[in-house]
Amino acid sequence: MFEIHPAIPEDAGEIFTLQRAAYVDEAQAYGDPFILALTEGLSRIERLLVDDDALVLKAVVGHRVVGSVRAGVTETTGVVGRLVVAPDMRGRGIARALLSRVEDELRERRPELAALTLFTGAQSPDNQRLYRRLGYAETHRERVAEHLVMVHMRKELDQVPTGPM
Repeated sequence: MFEIHPAIPEDAGEIFTLQRAAYVDEAQAYGDPFILALTEGLSRIERLLVDDDALVLKAVVGHRVVGSVRAGVTETTGVVGRLVVAPDMRGRGIARALLSRVEDELRERRPELAALTLFTGAQSPDNQRLYRRLGYAETHRERVAEHLVMVHMRKELDQVPTGPM
């Protein structure tokens, strides 16, 4: 079983490695080894882990980081990003638990938040399905490159998730 905790600066290297492993299949799906999650440097993650305004959570099994998510806030909206789960640990509810926990943490930190937003690739139907199950709805699509369309999604915080769990 896994546990979820706030990430600490000492987790930067492991989160960096996890992120790279988790996004390889995305890069392959899009035929692009230069997607942002794979080109983000370790120093950026290190900075996030000491930023009081950033929220970074990790899922751990024993001493191994097997998942991570980050979030920030703009005005009355929480922005969720870089949800990652180790490829060998997928399908165990880690992503769902991380999203639920990041939502709870954001609500606790900022009770006035009205919504959460996130985005995923148009060629990532499993991600879209997960987000929809958790109450997110597509707001728009954005072409960021010839081969890459991002699906932007939003969840109103007073909304109760619908659909099968």
